[in-house]
Amino acid sequence: MIRFGACFVLLLLPLGAAAADTCTNRGDLDTIYCDEDRDLTADPPKDAAKFRKPSALLLSYSPQEDTSTYEKLWEPYVAHMGRCTAMPVRFFQVHSSAAAVEAFRSGRLQFSMLATGDTPFAVNVAGAVPYAGIGMSPEKGGKLLGYHVIVLVKNDSPFKKLADLKGKRVAHTAPSSNSGNMAPRALFPAEGLTPDADYKVIYSGKHDNSITGVLRGDYDAAAVADDVLDRLLDRGIVKPGQYRIIYTSKSFPAGSMVLAHDLDPSLAAKIRECTLSYRFSPQLIEAFQGADRYLPMIYKRDFEAVRDVAKRSGEPINRATPAAKK
Repeated sequence: MIRFGACFVLLLLPLGAAAADTCTNRGDLDTIYCDEDRDLTADPPKDAAKFRKPSALLLSYSPQEDTSTYEKLWEPYVAHMGRCTAMPVRFFQVHSSAAAVEAFRSGRLQFSMLATGDTPFAVNVAGAVPYAGIGMSPEKGGKLLGYHVIVLVKNDSPFKKLADLKGKRVAHTAPSSNSGNMAPRALFPAEGLTPDADYKVIYSGKHDNSITGVLRGDYDAAAVADDVLDRLLDRGIVKPGQYRIIYTSKSFPAGSMVLAHDLDPSLAAKIRECTLSYRFSPQLIEAFQGADRYLPMIYKRDFEAVRDVAKRSGEPINRATPAAKK
């Protein structure tokens, strides 16, 4: 699904002494959130007076490909959510993942589609609560959609394995991207190639930039998500004979749908219900390899591999990471 890339510059929100005194567990969450049920996501406010009850809903996403094309692709879902919730719903276009996470933290967004790598950052830094992921119908197995990290090279290049890329120009997408940065940093050393030590990481900004950059000769190779490559193939931007894949990882979850932790519980339940009842348009089904709906997601279970990769990659998923990268 959506993947990302950018460094976060987030506003520090005030923390009252009472909040600090009454929270018995935070885990990796920022200090303005609490996780007393230990599900790794922010708990709702204890004071019902702090529940948010917006008059309209803003939906955003983690941008990675053409923003206007992506917004049009999701128009039927936006319309469905408006009908189902009986509230105005607007697609809030952002041009960086940092902006999406910042908007969530500041309370401007109520729910959002997030890339795999963005999800843990939004959970820990912005109080987002993952509740659904793109999935298959029961007839097709009823599973959440996944993707693989691949390393792509030009078809006529001499590179056959990761170790052949020592000293070469290798594109990553952005620091917080799972497939485009954190997974390569965690997984490549076992294959004989260590980012930053064996090659200088070049951040391209987006997966499509990395892929087309390899084909133009800007990079010798690129670490990207295979579902993004599939979409570029479907749109004719990339041709099958132009590239080779020299590495494929295990599967990772293809992003998430998240809610703000402090929404009024009845509104949060309605958004969940409406999301899970939506059936994809033919265009979405084609874009997501036959997936046709959202399925319930449990962050603690379904994102365990992503959190593990982030820790192994040296990219901690908390406020320390964006602060260090400014």
